[in-house]
Amino acid sequence: MKNHLLLFFFLFSIARGMAQQADSGFSWWNELHGWEAGDPGWRNWMKISPGYLGPNALPVPQVRKGELAGPAEFEATISNHFHKGDPTQDISGHVYIPFAGNKIAVEMYGVAFERFAFSEEIRNERIARNKDGKGTAIGDFYFSTLIQVIRNKKFPNTLFRFATKTASGNQLEAARFTDSPAYFLDLSFSKKWGQPATGLFRPYGMLGFYTWQTNDELNLQNDALLYAIGTDFIKNDWLLSASLSGYSGYKNERDRPAQLNFDFRKDFRKKALRLQYIHGLRHWEYKTVRLSFIWKLKPAG
Repeated sequence: MKNHLLLFFFLFSIARGMAQQADSGFSWWNELHGWEAGDPGWRNWMKISPGYLGPNALPVPQVRKGELAGPAEFEATISNHFHKGDPTQDISGHVYIPFAGNKIAVEMYGVAFERFAFSEEIRNERIARNKDGKGTAIGDFYFSTLIQVIRNKKFPNTLFRFATKTASGNQLEAARFTDSPAYFLDLSFSKKWGQPATGLFRPYGMLGFYTWQTNDELNLQNDALLYAIGTDFIKNDWLLSASLSGYSGYKNERDRPAQLNFDFRKDFRKKALRLQYIHGLRHWEYKTVRLSFIWKLKPAG
């Protein structure tokens, strides 16, 4: 009996020591945010909102322009997100496949690799549990369906999109991705004036709905109005585009990001090059430069 008691206390002391050692790894976080045993878990303390996460967690969706055009494409992109407290770099990919005479298309895209190094101030503001603020992450995967509703009529070209975000991204503890799903749907409109050979203008707009899961037990999702307005200038194989886009959540917890987008693209027969600059205006405070190399899976023309 005595031997059994000694063995029990020995095993208990080892288990307790291991538990204390595991907890001590986050004792700095517990002390910093006043967490005590019995309080809700650390996930409940975070804010699932674009203003409290990395640049790729809940980004403003790419602006659609009212019509499906061009061949199937694969796009590989490197991005540099400039931010005084959270410089971030990533590699992403995008596949676009139209069919049925460019009346329907599907697309799949996501961040394959992200590297980050945020400051102590950013770490504390986002209630992150990555003490030194450095690391790598894998991003979320998106897929969407696009349907051409109206094209080449008196009414502006009209395109419908429905997109979903998976929970494939990791590093929620570093406030990089949400580890939860989301979806958005929208209608985009455009009208053309001129010809590509001499210069073509294409004003466009977008209006839709964006919703994502939160960790608020009283409001399990945040719903937002999705919007964009902009214009293209196209001449021969060159495209210049400028737009304002964003979405406006109802919780008012830095969930109303707005940004300016500038896009330059040069097309070749089988390939294309694309340079983008994104300037955050509100609740998404990054200045992003993106360089893309595009393979046309079926040559144009």
